[in-house]
Amino acid sequence: MSNLTPRTSGAAAPTDGDNRYKAVQGKLKTLGQAMDMAANELQSLLRAMRQNAGYAEQLAVDIAHAELDRKFVEMTNQVSVALGGAAGTVRKLHDTAHEVAALAHNARRTHARLYQRLDDVRSGRTERTPKPGFLAH
Repeated sequence: MSNLTPRTSGAAAPTDGDNRYKAVQGKLKTLGQAMDMAANELQSLLRAMRQNAGYAEQLAVDIAHAELDRKFVEMTNQVSVALGGAAGTVRKLHDTAHEVAALAHNARRTHARLYQRLDDVRSGRTERTPKPGFLAH
């Protein structure tokens, strides 16, 4: 049996229209952390699936040596093969989660490099700043 339980806390950032610098930085940070956590959990799942596939394979050998009905050996072998195949898919999902996490962290750094100084200037003013696009008319 598996002891995996779904996580419900802190997994998602709100999808609102708040595009202020600090809000975007927070959303990118939350996304990156959530994907890092997902990648770690998928790595654990992958390890457990591979281990269980090995156990099932050894069990099939043990069943064969015990001279039980051949159908039980075949079914246990099929479980081992199915777990191995599922582990391959989990590996792809892990790689994707890891890639998305790296992209989110990179996007956060790029966003900071491009907009942090502007946010510092705007945040340091006591006067109100015009809305974006105001000067384009």
